[in-house]
Amino acid sequence: MTKATTTLGKIPPGVWVLGFVSMLMDISSEMIHSLLPLFLVGVLGASAFMVGLIEGLAEATALIVKVFSGALSDYLGKRKGLALFGYALGALTKPLFALAAVTGVVLTARLLDRVGKGIRGAPRDALVADLAPAEVRGAAFGLRQSLDTVGAFLGPMLAVGLMLLWANDFRAVFWVAVVPGLLAVALLLFGVREPERHQGEQKVNPIRGENLKRLGTAYWWVVGVGAVFTLARFSEAFLVLRAQQGGIPVALVPLVMVAMNLVYAASAYPFGALSDRMSHKTLLAFGLVVLIAADLVLATDDHWPTILAGVALWGVHMGMTQGLLATMVADTAPADLRGTAFGFFNLVSGVAILIASTVAGLLWDQLGTAFTFYAGAAFCIIALLGLIKRF
Repeated sequence: MTKATTTLGKIPPGVWVLGFVSMLMDISSEMIHSLLPLFLVGVLGASAFMVGLIEGLAEATALIVKVFSGALSDYLGKRKGLALFGYALGALTKPLFALAAVTGVVLTARLLDRVGKGIRGAPRDALVADLAPAEVRGAAFGLRQSLDTVGAFLGPMLAVGLMLLWANDFRAVFWVAVVPGLLAVALLLFGVREPERHQGEQKVNPIRGENLKRLGTAYWWVVGVGAVFTLARFSEAFLVLRAQQGGIPVALVPLVMVAMNLVYAASAYPFGALSDRMSHKTLLAFGLVVLIAADLVLATDDHWPTILAGVALWGVHMGMTQGLLATMVADTAPADLRGTAFGFFNLVSGVAILIASTVAGLLWDQLGTAFTFYAGAAFCIIALLGLIKRF
């Protein structure tokens, strides 16, 4: 029996189920999100700036809401109920995309959808940390991220197939996306049992001053690193717009997200398991190097092979860093404040993604595609130099 097999065997069933819940919801979400930039620009007449603003506001909303849902899950000592509500809200907002006739409706749908993501995200991550033994926590987060990302490439694949089948009928594809979202809610409801809260524990306000002081310097350093990584990596909607510039048929553009998420899914678990055995800072530094390479490749030209190479590197970066940052949050936060810790981590990252995506949209409209990716690479280099100084 290999070490990898042994490690997988130590991961509790509840973590696996949470991974499949994430996978189903990502199938639902990515069927829409992989087409949404094209729908906004081609059908509703939005600009690249508007795409960036919508994506930035949506993702920032999700990450900011996580502060309150994470703190509430710590206060209640219950994670599953909040996660279930968040997944249900996400599933029930999907029909709004199919009904949208103006960009305002799309923005409303994205905000509500991301509120659902925000409500479920921190309690779910805290639940993974609660369920997984410390010695396989990195592998557990990597596994959940891998399964989540399997959904993130199956969704665009389904979108491509249905767009080809239904002659680029965006709205019909958006309606189909409702189904896996509802399946995710049902699986979480019946398939996950969270650990019982220890008897005798008193409920306290997790965001009181004395509790926040327990989130020490190591934790806040991780928060800062997460914000820097988010600033260096703007919304993936710009990968879709970049692919469209290559002149391929609209129905095939979502394949760029298939490629990115296929690489992400394949790399998240191995790098998560590796993070249990090597320096986290070293792995983060390598992740930034890969993102620099991705930006430089994507800035080069809009030929399809170049775009695929760039998004593949982007996927490797995501696999190297996203589960690792979640592990670092879990490792540096007290167990009874994990929900709050994930919440504040995502609050800061939410502000960063809003700034990054809005600026990227402005650069795209005013200075061109290449300059947008060169600017991303430049910021990565600055972040890498700052990280090296911490070694």
